[in-house]
Amino acid sequence: MKKILLSFALIFGLAQAQSQETNLQLKGTVVDTVAQYVYLQKFHNKMFTTIDSVKVKDGNFSFKTKVKTPELYGLSVNTANSPLYIFLDKGPITVKLNPKKYYSGSVVEGSAPQQLFDTYRKSNDIEISKFITENPKSIVAAYVLYRNWSYRLTPDQITQNIALLDKSLHTTTYVKELKELVTVLDGLAVGKKAPDFTANNPDGKPVRFSENLNGYTLVDFWASWCGPCRRENPNIVAAYKEFHDKGFNIVAVSLDKKKENWIKGIQDDHLNWVQVSDLLFWNSAVAKLYGVRAIPANYLVDSKGIIVAKNLHGEELQSTLKSLLNK
Repeated sequence: MKKILLSFALIFGLAQAQSQETNLQLKGTVVDTVAQYVYLQKFHNKMFTTIDSVKVKDGNFSFKTKVKTPELYGLSVNTANSPLYIFLDKGPITVKLNPKKYYSGSVVEGSAPQQLFDTYRKSNDIEISKFITENPKSIVAAYVLYRNWSYRLTPDQITQNIALLDKSLHTTTYVKELKELVTVLDGLAVGKKAPDFTANNPDGKPVRFSENLNGYTLVDFWASWCGPCRRENPNIVAAYKEFHDKGFNIVAVSLDKKKENWIKGIQDDHLNWVQVSDLLFWNSAVAKLYGVRAIPANYLVDSKGIIVAKNLHGEELQSTLKSLLNK
């Protein structure tokens, strides 16, 4: 397939990305729902926090909240579910808000960053460096690098892509956190010592990682709400059954939010090894310590806590353990 050329900056004439506080001119209609309120949510660390709400009147809503723009926000009729991802900008914006199928039928007009974001999401063959080069001043470029690419790139690649962004974006939360991530990942290279941590098990008792090192230990990051994690769990269970007696152990760190869901996931998937969590979702202290930006993710360490491999999934986990433990 030929590369899709994304000359979005020229198409949409995007504004400077430096955020400024402005009073929203945001109005819209709500369709296919009887919701009484629309919620405006602020995005941070893959999570949304409600900052304002308005009552729906005759199917219409309007926000005049003072917020920083351009920036990513969420619009929702139910804060328990994922919202519509919307890049707000100064100037009038209209929205047709349709909560069905994860808001996929919603329409946003009046926001150039949103147009760029929507086009990006519809494109299947994108090179992140090219995308940034064509849109160096867009907040969308910084967000995409932070949200969709940071877990795929090496620390050097992240740094190289940050350098392609306009200086006006270097004060954004996205770039600041990317620079912090680079520092963390540099300390987690194969051959370096895995950071020690303490977190509570399902009984509420603290477990220290360094006190559970024996043979080779997999630090496995997962969550009961994570579909790819649940699909990977049978492979991890099979590896544990085959290699546990030979010196393979697991310390699993969950990014769950609700204890009951965490415990049910452990029971349903038969995860019979050390389990810990602070139940803080993407604010997990251990996930931050290990630079985890997507799950499932894992680190394999030896009895001295030295990292020997990272992100082993499927057959790669099995073959690596065979090589290490069948000597």
